Amino acid sequence: MQQVLENLTELPSSTGAEEIDLIFLKGIMENPIVKSLAKAHERLEDSKLEAVSDNNLELVNEILEDITPLINVDENVAELVGILKEPHFQSLLEAHDIVASKCYDSPPSSPEMNNSSINNQLLPVDAIRILGIHKRAGEPLGVTFRVENNDLVIARILHGGMIDRQGLLHVGDIIKEVNGHEVGNNPKELQELLKNISGSVTLKILPSYRDTITPQQVFVKCHFDYNPYNDNLIPCKEAGLKFSKGEILQIVNREDPNWWQASHVKEGGSAGLIPSQFLEEKRKAFVRRDWDNSGPFCGTISSKKKKKMMYLTTRNAEFDRHEIQIYEEVAKMPPFQRKTLVLIGAQGVGRRSLKNRFIVLNPTRFGTTVPFTSRKPREDEKDGQAYKFVSRSEMEADIKAGKYLEHGEYEGNLYGTKIDSILEVVQTGRTCILDVNPQF
Repeated sequence: MQQVLENLTELPSSTGAEEIDLIFLKGIMENPIVKSLAKAHERLEDSKLEAVSDNNLELVNEILEDITPLINVDENVAELVGILKEPHFQSLLEAHDIVASKCYDSPPSSPEMNNSSINNQLLPVDAIRILGIHKRAGEPLGVTFRVENNDLVIARILHGGMIDRQGLLHVGDIIKEVNGHEVGNNPKELQELLKNISGSVTLKILPSYRDTITPQQVFVKCHFDYNPYNDNLIPCKEAGLKFSKGEILQIVNREDPNWWQASHVKEGGSAGLIPSQFLEEKRKAFVRRDWDNSGPFCGTISSKKKKKMMYLTTRNAEFDRHEIQIYEEVAKMPPFQRKTLVLIGAQGVGRRSLKNRFIVLNPTRFGTTVPFTSRKPREDEKDGQAYKFVSRSEMEADIKAGKYLEHGEYEGNLYGTKIDSILEVVQTGRTCILDVNPQF
């Protein structure tokens, strides 16, 4: 700054600088505050500041465990415990640990960058970003790559992974260097390199400036087992998500038509790749052609006629049985204390079929009652199976006493559902399903 001030007085008039501007600049540079800032900058440049540790919050919690039993013994200990448990103090330590764990050093210069021919091909300075991340050896980054125009581009970022949590990289960013070394154009080599690196990692990237997409709240129930290590189509087996039939997954990204990103609802954790509905339907519907070796040529395709069937509404159940079930979308419901589910609808809409389907698919969670009737049993009927048979007078007395949840009359006979029969199902820990036929 002193050299600049000396040069200002000797600045020739041919430069075109206005005298008033030079006076203004000289006044700023001679300001005591500006001089103090410059001295502070020089001091910081001379000495490198490093954090002692990045786990101070853990240390404080360990100290609290050791000294908490001594609160009643010493007042100073009680005061110290109160200070260390302060939310603001805990937040300060947490912020310090986060800052201390990051890398703020400038990346080492690449030896290849000294080549003048390469320097001529460099992208504009304002288009390149340098990022620092901190990782443990073997910790997955949660990112996959693809080759595009001989560059390694981030193909997808797994939801909940390390890169997603930090929010520094985005889909479409081009990776140019890792720790000062060019990465080439082999995605597998880059994956192995990043997997084995520990500590500070410096990345030089060309950002894509794409907007981040908020995760979707879509939940599905899986109807097949999946193991990514047995899948030859998945782009990265380590990024796949293993699941079993009946598990509930949250779909967080469906941009790729073939590979969705999902995470386990119960187990949690970061997201992984699963085959999309479209891909799995194609895979399961694929049937190899039959080859007929009886023809004059080896391996000729047989011309067998296929049987054609017309879709009839009366036989729709037969067609539905051949439907490919991949994922079933479900809704996340808050827990509730209701133990009775009542299905109401006009006659013929399928109330009873729906009730029976619930009970057959999950008999440990759902049950139903046996209705009471005043009509006489038929020859093939047994008491307690389809109906419980009682006399009309007994049923009328119970209706009058309020022992029936619902009742009605059909062709001169009474039908109804007793409250005690519902409670018997509820006491077994199941939800009682009732299908009611409303009368108008």
